[in-house]
Amino acid sequence: MAKKDSNQHIALLQDIRKKVFKPVYLLMGDESYYIDLICDAIVANALKEEERDFNQTILYGADVDDFALVVNAAKRFPMMAEHQLIVVKEAQNIKGIDNLSYYLQKPQMRTILVICYKNGSLKNKKIIAGIEKIGVVYESKKLYDSQLPAFINTYVASKKLSIDPKAVSMLADFVGNDLSRLSGELDKLAISLPEGSMRITPEAVEQNVGISKDYNNYELLNAIVTHNVPKAARIVNHFEQNPKNNPLVVTISVLFNFFANLLLCFFSADRSENGIVKELNLRSGYQARDYLTAMRVYNAFKCIDIIALIRQYDARSKGIGSGSSSNDGDLLRELVFKILYSPYQK
Repeated sequence: MAKKDSNQHIALLQDIRKKVFKPVYLLMGDESYYIDLICDAIVANALKEEERDFNQTILYGADVDDFALVVNAAKRFPMMAEHQLIVVKEAQNIKGIDNLSYYLQKPQMRTILVICYKNGSLKNKKIIAGIEKIGVVYESKKLYDSQLPAFINTYVASKKLSIDPKAVSMLADFVGNDLSRLSGELDKLAISLPEGSMRITPEAVEQNVGISKDYNNYELLNAIVTHNVPKAARIVNHFEQNPKNNPLVVTISVLFNFFANLLLCFFSADRSENGIVKELNLRSGYQARDYLTAMRVYNAFKCIDIIALIRQYDARSKGIGSGSSSNDGDLLRELVFKILYSPYQK
């Protein structure tokens, strides 16, 4: 039973909480958040508290010379318990993983072996095929920036809270796709809410995460979409004065993603709010409104020009092309000015 999409982790967690276990789990990939989430769920549910002293073993890659040690531990029988649990963390650092292939041919069915393989994926097809026959292979991939709002909304909903769309954008832009850090910030926000409050607001994010509700990529994008030149200028000046909190690479990514999506909207068969929601796989009509506003301000030709401009300034920010010696503040100011003033603007 292979689990290769992080969106499929829900069914896997449901099985674990029902105490439906497989003899071997390979949890691998670049996104450590889901690997830790699944591993922690197995540890929490596989054994009773009184069974753990004799039946739970945690091994670390830095302390294990060869996978033969893991195999030997997995072959043992549990003591006065239905299962024994072997968790291997940092498995990518252990040599001799080929030794696992022999164990997979005749595994100890009363052992739950969990292999956490981070910062990449195991390429040994024989091992993967062997695990898939008897257990679970789960590949945890990094989320795209466009997937972060859905993650934030789902995580907040799991705590029976809601979150303002602007607060979602602020967090997604500021934290990025480090899900462990993002979930930590959301936990902090949930705890800090005043008694009786069930909604995370931009003000709460500003106070507890350190992101300005007035000077952030969401507000810059809004200023560009509505062609509010003074507001855009103020935000660019703030970014230039606070470069550590407002890195150019993040701003460029936000602008590129928006205008790439906007171009799709121009060629959508249904340009209504509901049509844009479906075209871009958005969670609500609120998220579609910026695109509808932008379609009234810009046109498809302008959108193509903007995407080309963003690519050009992204290259210049990395020292490629003419004028590459300009600082980030100057580059952003030039880019925003050219976006706002173009011959193709409506």
